This record gives sequence, C-alpha cells and structure tokens, in this order.
Amino acid sequence: MPQPTMPLTPLERISSLLLAAVAVLTGIFLIAPILAIVPLGFSDGEFLVYPIRAFSLKWMEAFFASEKWSLAVKNSFAIGAASAVIAAVLGTAAAVGLARSDFPGKKVVTALLLSPLVVPVVIYAVGLYFFFAPLGLTQTYTGIVLAHAALGSPFVVVTVGASLAGFDHNLMRAAASLGAPPLLAFRRVMLPLVLPGVVTGTLFAFAASFDEVVTVLFLAAPQQRTIPREMFSGLRESLSPMIAAASIVMMVAALLLLVAVELLKRRTERMQAGRKDAA
Repeated sequence: MPQPTMPLTPLERISSLLLAAVAVLTGIFLIAPILAIVPLGFSDGEFLVYPIRAFSLKWMEAFFASEKWSLAVKNSFAIGAASAVIAAVLGTAAAVGLARSDFPGKKVVTALLLSPLVVPVVIYAVGLYFFFAPLGLTQTYTGIVLAHAALGSPFVVVTVGASLAGFDHNLMRAAASLGAPPLLAFRRVMLPLVLPGVVTGTLFAFAASFDEVVTVLFLAAPQQRTIPREMFSGLRESLSPMIAAASIVMMVAALLLLVAVELLKRRTERMQAGRKDAA
C-alpha cells in the first residue's frame, strides 16, 4: 500500500525547480556539442561549415557507397566484436578471482587491472607499440584486437564485480558439495546470475573499441582502417561533410548500445527484486 507523502514546503519546491533547471542545463551542455554535427551530415555543401545552404542525403549516400568507408565500418565492427569477446572472458575471470579471493595486495592488483581506464591512451599506445613490436604484432589485426581487449577488460571487471557484490558464494559451495566441477558450477550457478553484468561490460568494451583511434594510429598498417581512423585522416585532409555522415553512423551505434545497456539494467533490477521477494 503506497505511503502518503508529505506536501512540499515552498523552499523545497524552489529547490526542486532549481535542481531540475540545473539538470536540464547540464544535459544541454553535454549533448549540444554532439548534436551540432548532425545537421552537417545532411548538408548540401562541400565543406563542414555553418550555415547550411540546403539539406541533402548525398553525403549519407556517398558514405554507404564508398568502398573505403565500407571497409572501415567492417573493420570497426569486426575488431570491436573480437576485442569485446576477449575482454569479456578476461574481465569476468579477473572479477571472479577478485571476488572469491582475499590476499595481501588485493587492492593493488585491482588498481592495476583498472589502470587502462585512467592512464592516458597515448602513453598506453606507445607502451603497446614497444611491447608488440618484438612479437611481430604491430601492423596486424591481432595486435589491434589485443590492444582494444586490454582497454575494454576493465569495464567488464567493474560491471561483473558489481554483480558479484550481491552474489551468495554458498551457492557455489553447495554445487561443489553435490559433485559439480568448478567450471560446471560456474556455468550453471554463477554465470546466469552475473550475466547482465557480463553483457553490460562487454557492450562497454565494444564501445571503447569502436571509437578508439590512438592505438590504431600506433599499431595499424596503412590499409587497416577503422571509422575513427578514417575520420581522423579526413579531418587532416579535408573538412568534408562525409565526416559528419560517419559521425551520425557512430552515434546511432552508440545509441543502440545505450538502449541495450538500459534493457539489461532493468532486467537486473527485476532479478534483484525477485531474489528479495523469494528471500
């Protein structure tokens, strides 16, 4: 039965209105620079400038008809998918290990696992170049995938770690007492409960790879193009509205990822509510 709420005082109403206004202004501040590029993708002009003389779909049509951009799109999705899968495996294993173990220096190990999130990417890319060069992994897709997997793994560690915070480890002990091997117990007991965290982290890892350009510039061969790299080259050579068309495609992909993450978040909340009701 819903509880009756106390009426707001005049001061509380003013505070609520001010907070709502600040939230709206913050949203505009964050979104406006992103949306500013959208109209330019439908410009009839030849340059990336305002004001727009007339609107046209010619740059969107040129984007999807271009073999160069098509290759970049395929490479971005292929590299993003491969690196996200590797990041999911590595990040999940690391998160489970951290959740089930308590050892000296655990906080230091956790900080090292999350360090790719805070270390400047250019420093990380330079280090990867000198690490991969003796192994013959520079100018290869394998090297790019491994680099992006390392950048995406911390996202999986964070999301799976958050899912494991409410996990009852007695379930794993019960499975072991019934004769289930560790891998079978993980697959049948733990994985279904932390799956939303795994998938959410995987989506973030894919997004991190999809818009990453610095390590690609250091590690990729000239013919190994991705969307961000093609955009970076385009900005140096010509300010064509084709860049805006590519930006719109990337924004649509990011929007779809956000929708997927929101759906997973709601599923997780329903599962947690169901567990509380069962308890």
